[in-house]
Amino acid sequence: MFNWFSKNKPKEKEDAVDADQTKRALANTRNGFLSKLGRMFSGKRQINSIFLDELEEVLLTSDVGVETSIRIIENLEKRVLRDAFVSQDELHEMLADEISMLMPDVSLPLAQNFTLDQIAKPYVVLVVGVNGVGKTTTIGKLAHRYAKEGKKVILGAADTFRAAAVDQLSIWQNRAGVSIVSHGMNSDPAAVAFDAVKQAVEESADVLIIDTAGRLHNKIGLMNELSKIRRVIEKFKPDAPQEVLLIIDATTGQNAFEQAKQFTSSTQVNALAITKLDGTAKGGVVIGVSHTFNLPVKYIGLGEQAEDLKLFNKYEFIKSIFVS
Repeated sequence: MFNWFSKNKPKEKEDAVDADQTKRALANTRNGFLSKLGRMFSGKRQINSIFLDELEEVLLTSDVGVETSIRIIENLEKRVLRDAFVSQDELHEMLADEISMLMPDVSLPLAQNFTLDQIAKPYVVLVVGVNGVGKTTTIGKLAHRYAKEGKKVILGAADTFRAAAVDQLSIWQNRAGVSIVSHGMNSDPAAVAFDAVKQAVEESADVLIIDTAGRLHNKIGLMNELSKIRRVIEKFKPDAPQEVLLIIDATTGQNAFEQAKQFTSSTQVNALAITKLDGTAKGGVVIGVSHTFNLPVKYIGLGEQAEDLKLFNKYEFIKSIFVS
């Protein structure tokens, strides 16, 4: 069997630093998952139906999700002979390989990094997610990272319902040294979005990031408002938004699946950002949500500092779970 972990090594020094930070952040997830797998091995074990049932339970209790867990088990059955013996390390290799194939990669027209190579400008990012997941903070970190790359950034304060949302975004605007379009509290979110896109086009901005209300995923009216925002944006700029970024809090575990279901049904989400991965044991949700909804994870939040928002590397993420 090829060595999956050796094959997918960091290519540059910066990648290695990010990999170390990812590994530290996922310590709780890794320790919980590996300890469960370790208990399955009392010496050499056979890959049989009993073993696979136990493995499926490990995946489910690690917040990987039902659909993804079933797919992994089905694929493992095809890879090994009936009653085949494998070591624990070999099982880790197979699981890592299967998980990597189930998680889609970021690809055009999504910007793959902060340099915006091959991307038409302004690059419009519509950010969605429920209250408390770190949505506005993530927007601030994105603005910081794009500004650091020398990009002209505009923020759209279309979360006009939550108290202090506009003020919170303004704080990040000042930290990042970028512009903001705001109509204040209780104004029409769609009007804010429209004016923000208009200004971004007129000023030849590189990036426009639009905040939206932290919509409770069971409130149909609020979801309809989100769809309205997108339609208004498209009327002014038909190819926008190029990125609809769903923010999910890793600590919510299985509730993240319901949030993803509701948001993907109301707007055309095409990327994920997973926040608060540091300190949680529920990192498996990253795998399940990405696979179940066929959405690439573009960013992960590994801390509170602006630099702690990282571009996601699925190989480093998977290695951080399996390698102690």
